[in-house]
Amino acid sequence: MRILVRPVPVAFLLIACHLGAPGRATAEPSALAVDDEQRAIPDGPEDTGQWRPDSAIGLAGDLDPLSVPEKQIEPGEGSERIRVTIPSATARELVAPATSEPSAAPSPLAPPAPAKPSVQSYEVEDNHYVRQFVDQYQTGYRRVIVESWLARSGRYLPMILDVFRQKGLPDDLVFTAMIESGFNPTAVSRAGAKGLWQFMAPTARQYGLRVDRWVDERLDPEKSTVAAARYLRDLYATFGSWELAKAAYNAGEMKVLRAMSALGSRDFWDLTRGQVLRDETKNFVPAIQAATVIGREPERYGFSASQSGPIPYEVAPVPQGMQLATVAALAGVSVDTLRELNPELSRKQTPPGGSYNLKFPIGTSQRFMDARYRDHKVVDVKRGKPDIHVVRSRETMGSIARRYGISATSLARWNDLDERARLRPGDRLRLTAAAN
Repeated sequence: MRILVRPVPVAFLLIACHLGAPGRATAEPSALAVDDEQRAIPDGPEDTGQWRPDSAIGLAGDLDPLSVPEKQIEPGEGSERIRVTIPSATARELVAPATSEPSAAPSPLAPPAPAKPSVQSYEVEDNHYVRQFVDQYQTGYRRVIVESWLARSGRYLPMILDVFRQKGLPDDLVFTAMIESGFNPTAVSRAGAKGLWQFMAPTARQYGLRVDRWVDERLDPEKSTVAAARYLRDLYATFGSWELAKAAYNAGEMKVLRAMSALGSRDFWDLTRGQVLRDETKNFVPAIQAATVIGREPERYGFSASQSGPIPYEVAPVPQGMQLATVAALAGVSVDTLRELNPELSRKQTPPGGSYNLKFPIGTSQRFMDARYRDHKVVDVKRGKPDIHVVRSRETMGSIARRYGISATSLARWNDLDERARLRPGDRLRLTAAAN
């Protein structure tokens, strides 16, 4: 039996509070001031070519916090953009306490104090669109939703950060999952995208995830994160910009390339003035940047720093076709716990094709192995032939399969029968899996 224990360093548990925590500016740049008159836009048709970020990005299971107020900020001669380069945090900085108090009215994207250079830096655009999302996330029902996202993030951020660093990605990209799924590994969109990273099935398969009737690895937090890191890295190699890469993650590479060709620009913010990109994509990038700003310093923006921690687990092989309910009973854990650790199992049982490496709560996989061995000893003594079952009255393929912890599909295949085949008392069925 192979046991895999995933220890969680204490430093990682504080990431949402300290990730990339920069020094704070003492004064807000005057270029960031916005008069109320600048916020009004004229009513008119939506084919003006100007970006009106009033569409929502749908998230499964949550109220949508991404729509913007009715009065929008239109780009114009007086709306200067300031690009802020924020180096990724080092492991030491993740647990370093803040050295200064926040100002009374902090600028959401205040330039950081000088920091040690990192391998890769991540740029946050300081413009009205990003600031609108930062403001929204702090008010009304959206605040409650963002609070739940931050609480949930502690379960997955350490793992995501570890994967992204292994793949050479900037730390701050982890907050993309906040907008994709609210850090919900079982989120499903209206379009059928699933998981932390909202993969559609074709893209998931392209990046090595198994998606079939038995297993949907889009719902496996760690495997889908590895795939997302590879996909984001490829998109960045194509576009040379994290803003364009994230737009392509949402809309697809060809859509972004068409927008670039139509407007003759490689600047995402220029592309928002055109009609090629949908409002969902135009909202997607500033929403992620606003989530990044808040995710770095949640307490600074009035959010609680309390988080749920990662669930440690161990991995052990389980025979094919075993129901999670059976495994849970043998291991002495709740079936809900096993389902939470193994959400990729679409049919709540291990798939055919050999043993499956199942995640168990720490210290329970050995109980499963011991209990299964004892059960087989009892079966051997009573029947004498552990690889054969003699059908009794009113038994079905399904009831026999459940008795031995195998799938009805496997049982039917081993006996050259259909799953719905009618059995008669006295029929003898092979139980190959029961002898493993």
